[in-house]
Amino acid sequence: MVRRRKRDPSHRLFEFDRPYRDSYGLIAGVDEAGRGPLAGPVVSAAVILPPECRLPHLNDSKLLTAEQRCALYCKIQRCAWAIGVGIVEHTEIDRLNIYWASFVSMRIALSQLLIRPSHVLVDGFKIPCGPESQTGIVDGDRKSASVAAAGVVAKVTRDCIMENWDRHYPRYGFKQHKGYTTQLHLERLTLHGPSPIHRRSFAPVRVLLTVESVE
Repeated sequence: MVRRRKRDPSHRLFEFDRPYRDSYGLIAGVDEAGRGPLAGPVVSAAVILPPECRLPHLNDSKLLTAEQRCALYCKIQRCAWAIGVGIVEHTEIDRLNIYWASFVSMRIALSQLLIRPSHVLVDGFKIPCGPESQTGIVDGDRKSASVAAAGVVAKVTRDCIMENWDRHYPRYGFKQHKGYTTQLHLERLTLHGPSPIHRRSFAPVRVLLTVESVE
C-alpha cells in the first residue's frame, strides 16, 4: 500500500493569492492579534510577500504551535518585501472600543509599509477609512498566504509584548495566557485586582472595578 504524502496546506494559501496578484500587482495581507484578551494591546501587521516566496506549513496562526509561529516569523522577516506593524494600547482600546481600535491598528500597520501595495487583503472585513482598493475575506488567515503571514507577525509580536509585561507584573501569569480569559487569568485578576495594562472597558475587569468602588 502506497501512502500519499499529506499536502502542505500552505500551497492552497499561495494559490488563493494568485488571482489578486494577477489583477492588481502588489498585494498586502493584513491581520490582527489581540481582540479578545482582557489586557495588553491589539496588534496588527501588514505583509507584502514576493510572488516566488514559499513558506511551508504557513497557516492561521491559531492553528500553529508557538514554535511553528516563531520559525515562520523568522522566515517571513527574511523573505517579505515589506512588513508594517501597528500597535494600539489598552488605554486607546478603552477609549475607542476594541472594534475601532483594531481598525486603527490595521491602518497604522499599512502606513508603516515601505512599499505601497496596489491592493490589500484584510482578514474579516474591509478597513473603514482604509485603502481604496481592498478586499475583506472572512477567515482570510486560513485562505490567503499574505493574510496568514500578517497574522503570524501580529501574533508573535503581541506575544513578545505580553511576555515582557509578565516581567513587570509576574503575579498575573501573562507569559502563560498572554492576557486571554483563562481560568488562571481570572483567578489572578480576582485575587490581585486589575493591573495597569488591563482593559478597563472589558466586562470581567469592569465588574471588579465596580465592586471595588462600591466597597
